[in-house]
Amino acid sequence: MTERFDSEDRDWPARPWIMALAGAVGGLIVHFLTDRAHYGDPFPVWRQAATAFTVIATVSFILTVELRRWSWAIAFALGWGAVIALVGWFTAQYNQVPEIFEFPFFSGILAVLIAAPLFQTIRDEGAWRFPYARLHRHAWTDAVIGAAALLFTGITFLLAWLIASLFDVIGIDAIKELLKKEWFGWMLAGFAFGGAIGVLRERDALVATLQKLVTVILAVLAPVLAVALAAFLLSIPFTGLQGLWKSDIPATPMLLLSAAGAFVFLNDVIGDGGEERRPNIWLRRSALILAICILPLAFFAALSMGQRVGQYGWTPERIWGAIAVAVAMAYGLAGWWAVFKGRQDFDDPLRPLQTRLAIGLCGLALFLALPIGDFGAISANSQLARLASGKVSPTEFDWAAMAFDFGPAGRKHLEAIARSGPVSQRKLASTALKSDSRWELTEDNIVAGPQPEELVVVPKDAEVPADLREQLLGKPGTEGFCSSGGACRVFPQDGGKVFIVVMDGCANLPPAERNDPKQHCMRNPAVFERDVTTWVNVYEGRKRVEPSMTKTEEAASLQRESDALERGDVKIAPVSQRQLVIGGKPSGNVFE
Repeated sequence: MTERFDSEDRDWPARPWIMALAGAVGGLIVHFLTDRAHYGDPFPVWRQAATAFTVIATVSFILTVELRRWSWAIAFALGWGAVIALVGWFTAQYNQVPEIFEFPFFSGILAVLIAAPLFQTIRDEGAWRFPYARLHRHAWTDAVIGAAALLFTGITFLLAWLIASLFDVIGIDAIKELLKKEWFGWMLAGFAFGGAIGVLRERDALVATLQKLVTVILAVLAPVLAVALAAFLLSIPFTGLQGLWKSDIPATPMLLLSAAGAFVFLNDVIGDGGEERRPNIWLRRSALILAICILPLAFFAALSMGQRVGQYGWTPERIWGAIAVAVAMAYGLAGWWAVFKGRQDFDDPLRPLQTRLAIGLCGLALFLALPIGDFGAISANSQLARLASGKVSPTEFDWAAMAFDFGPAGRKHLEAIARSGPVSQRKLASTALKSDSRWELTEDNIVAGPQPEELVVVPKDAEVPADLREQLLGKPGTEGFCSSGGACRVFPQDGGKVFIVVMDGCANLPPAERNDPKQHCMRNPAVFERDVTTWVNVYEGRKRVEPSMTKTEEAASLQRESDALERGDVKIAPVSQRQLVIGGKPSGNVFE
């Protein structure tokens, strides 16, 4: 007796084993592509793209193949694998540090996820037709089967480790050692995932029944969300939007997530038409309210996004956020149009609109994934305009984003600033360009600028031993005490037996900003004394006593410190301290 949902889909008893084998082979290929001698070794772009091709092609084939028109599934899998590989290739090469997991790559993945049920519907129809019931069923079934297969894969690993542990306690560690091999882990994951999908596909009528059960349970939550969203939107005229802007939770993602939840729950209630539509009048009214709520939620998300852009300018993340808002507004408008046309039976005109929107969203996601629009260039121009207008100071400007997030355009602008920009910006741009990763560019070292090439010795005619100079400035391949940005100030003491060293991260700031408590600059002191054959920092580990001060007192203190460093008024002085003594022996830390 067949357990297939569609009677035209033939039984395929060997499918679970074929899918498991395909998954295992795909997992092994992924291992060979991602295997590196050391975790931190570079991951070449071609390997990242090849890995993306393997994963997408394998998963797409396993998830969509049927004996009916099986060659179409192969073409679909290979085609989308090639598309995502090309997207990954361009994405990884866009920024200074090759990284495939950027927004365009995720947009390509979204296009594949939407394309899968569209393709399955075309395959079943044998033509470019999208009957809503079939498309809706494929979308839900793919989601349920994919989630169940991932859960089964996790359970498989837990079971494998349990079996390995059982044998390990009796002295047989072969299984445990095998599980530690990366190649085996990848193969096991692919085998379990592919096998699970194969089994579930052969019983997709049962999966459809399970899906109905899940959707019936979820439908109970639709009135809850509908009432909550309606109450939220109706309260805004009385409470205003200030609460949204001041919330610790970002307003735009929260509003978009609410709109997405409304979309999912209303589709759960209306089903694919006919018998799938919920007969309960309150559930259908809840779906009506949810359809109406999507547009105002998207509108307020647009207001939130506009405020952020007005305050901080465009970035690639905000451009992608604006696109997400536009998509939400399109779905919201479709909901309002359907309600206007169908009133209580709004779901009848809504379904064909959603089919068109799904096709359009798939095309949009693919278009945005391709290297056509340069969001980095738009963002770089926006941020530079804010810098030029004085909306943001050079020390507060996001130099790391210009170097590592805005692509070639960002670095080209940095090169121009470093070459011929304002004096206060040249060192900051140069520091960003010379950094190997954004993690090197903390606010402190961006402000400090490039590392010093020479010592600033006070008095100028004092000599610094060559070995101490090397210890301070470092040598090729090694870092010294003064390898961070700023000026390395050296003050000889006691006839050259002791050297006070201050790594002055504030030195490259303009004098007017050097003593501003808001600036992110550090002055790190050290005291070097010779210990037989080497110089030892005897100040290391000591904490500077920082009394509580007002901003005015702190600025005055920084001013006195800067003036003293400039004139060389730095010395070591004895300080009387106290210590607790118990039973004639010192106890605890020294205190003043």
